[in-house]
Amino acid sequence: MAEHDLVIRGGTIVDGTGTDPFTGDIAIDGNKISEVGKVTGKGKREIDAKGLMVTPGFVDIHTHYDAQATWDPYLTPSSQHGVTTVVMGNCGVGFAPVKPESRDELIDLMEAVEDIPGAAMHEGIKWEWESFPEYMDALDKRSYAVDIGAQMPHCSLRVYVMGQRGIDNEPATPEDIAKMRDLTYESLKAGALGFSTSRTDLHNTLQGDPVPGTLAATDELFGIADALKAYGGGVFQIAATHREMEKEFDWMLKMAKDTGRMVTFQIQQIDEAPDLYQKMLDHLDEARAEGVTNIRGQHSGRPVGLLMGWQTSVHPFIGFPEYRPYAEMPFKERLEKLKDPAVRAEITGGKNVDKLGDFGTFITTSFHKMYPMGEKENYEPAPEDSIAAIAEREGKTPAEVAYDAMMLNDGQAMLYFPLFGYSTNDYTAIEATLRHPQTGLSLADGGAHVGAICDGGTPTFMLTHWARDRSRGAKMPIQDIIRIQTKDTAEQYGLYDRGVLKPGMKADVNVIDFENLTFTHPEMRFDLPAGGRRLWQGAKGYRATILSGVVVSENDEPTGNLPGHLIRGEQAAPAA
Repeated sequence: MAEHDLVIRGGTIVDGTGTDPFTGDIAIDGNKISEVGKVTGKGKREIDAKGLMVTPGFVDIHTHYDAQATWDPYLTPSSQHGVTTVVMGNCGVGFAPVKPESRDELIDLMEAVEDIPGAAMHEGIKWEWESFPEYMDALDKRSYAVDIGAQMPHCSLRVYVMGQRGIDNEPATPEDIAKMRDLTYESLKAGALGFSTSRTDLHNTLQGDPVPGTLAATDELFGIADALKAYGGGVFQIAATHREMEKEFDWMLKMAKDTGRMVTFQIQQIDEAPDLYQKMLDHLDEARAEGVTNIRGQHSGRPVGLLMGWQTSVHPFIGFPEYRPYAEMPFKERLEKLKDPAVRAEITGGKNVDKLGDFGTFITTSFHKMYPMGEKENYEPAPEDSIAAIAEREGKTPAEVAYDAMMLNDGQAMLYFPLFGYSTNDYTAIEATLRHPQTGLSLADGGAHVGAICDGGTPTFMLTHWARDRSRGAKMPIQDIIRIQTKDTAEQYGLYDRGVLKPGMKADVNVIDFENLTFTHPEMRFDLPAGGRRLWQGAKGYRATILSGVVVSENDEPTGNLPGHLIRGEQAAPAA
């Protein structure tokens, strides 16, 4: 007679704590792990994990599935990369609270900030809420292939309380701040995992204006943070202008001290100040020396990678008047035109004269940071692999090399542009940040930037690149790579019931063919509502992903089981 609901036999267990891998079994009963080690009892179902790696499910704390969660129970692509918990509502953008007349405004903000097609959100979102608690209730009625947690977003909160004044970034009055504080407290009572705000000049409306909250004074930020202090829970997440991070640090540190809550902000290397990341790590060291450990840097495990192709949001010719006549053509018709040598000569001989702004110009003209993706992705390319270097070797212009590279694979090939984290053409900054004790893996942006970035598969990248394949630098122990995206990320958001394979913990488990784990090649799909586009990258090698004791994916395909649900607030660790 079976003694357990599920037994995973003979796998190499990497349990999430950072301890060395070991061979053993895992027994699951209900939604909890009941035994780890040598399991003598039989299971109603058994998974043979010999030669495979067994890990906790991955916890991705920086996603933007706020809209997608209302129509896609699988929250792809994250669920295809071993992720069993996602946290959304980051960077101050989201969809609650909202008055009916402001719904379009919030969709426009999400489209502008996170590059999610507005038409897809207009068709896909079924509005069932006004308040944040009502939004949580709407999510709670649904079932998923992952567990989801939400945060109160500053943009929607400010628009809800201040209306047009909030949109115009006018200063909040004491009455405005008190109302935002009360609504944030209400959201925490309803189960919000925190509050998020955007203060970066990269986040603008479709009209080019700063999103609501960008210019908020510290009295507004501290007033809202008082809700977290009073409630005794929740994370304060910040997306700030990269080059201004050092100036922002003082108030963030003060907030961490005053509230006792987790305060988290992004740390990434940027080209205009390539050593700034190290200064931010030094500030975290100083904070830790004071005993302040509830302020953490969020970082990405690989460079934030723009992908450039004829169907993406940006590519080297997007600002060329010579390209403009073809830009709006259906792709097949456009491709036929682009194959014409005369058209090629016209476009590659043109000039980038459109007003793209400093950031847009930097992206579209920095050929030394563009790399052909080729048949196999290389996310740590060498300088000699760049478009600029190839052009110099071959006696061509960089525009010609870029054009020809994008024309491969019948016009669907792409260029890779490591935007942040790659100013020195290596992983020095990422590795230093990754190894720092007061940073957290984040910024994969699952569900967002779907026309330009395809980093939702970062959990798979962490295993394949850092622990197995890296050739341009040192690898990292697999137990560390697993810990930083399971136990560490879970605990940062107070989810102490998951992220570790121990008896009593939530039965979120991956069974992975580590030696053969691979990505699928990035591609553009048109599978969002209203035929919206998104860059897509899956994985091969996840033999099973288990959520709350239920197999939700097997051999890289969803099973159709949807045991995932909304997480309401911090989750306590099981009793010893």
